[in-house]
Amino acid sequence: MNTGDMFDDFTIEREIKEKFGVPIDVDKAIVRDIAVGQSAKATVFLSRKKHLYCYIYGPAKLLLSDVKKIVARIGLKAEMYIPPKGRPRYFDEVGEAKFKEVYPGRKDIHDSDLVFYRTLAPYTPALILVEEVRDGTLYQADHDARGGWRPTAKFTYRRIKTS
Repeated sequence: MNTGDMFDDFTIEREIKEKFGVPIDVDKAIVRDIAVGQSAKATVFLSRKKHLYCYIYGPAKLLLSDVKKIVARIGLKAEMYIPPKGRPRYFDEVGEAKFKEVYPGRKDIHDSDLVFYRTLAPYTPALILVEEVRDGTLYQADHDARGGWRPTAKFTYRRIKTS
């Protein structure tokens, strides 16, 4: 690991602590700064507790729906989309507000009504706790490749839940 990589790890740790309130120690970066869109990048890394995370960042204004699609195309299966610091119900709050914009007269709002509207929450930067790497390959966006995505790294991971 060179000093530039260490600096990147410390920067990611600081940004995650600042924006998400989660103290994560980066142990090993699997891929750094891979392109995942026109102006968005991602870093996939293991924490010291051996949890795999995906951190998506950049000037692009992404929604939760965009982040979900990016995570799937990278080849990851998400366990949890971590909300911003101090707002554990962030996606629900935004979903309710968007739902009320569309249906201002509805009073009885159910969880099933908000499924789509939660995905309209702005979510940049994004931090995702990963459950598994789908086929042992991580992908990055490449507009010259067939399908728009090309393999960038081989890595196998599946989180085993313990009580």
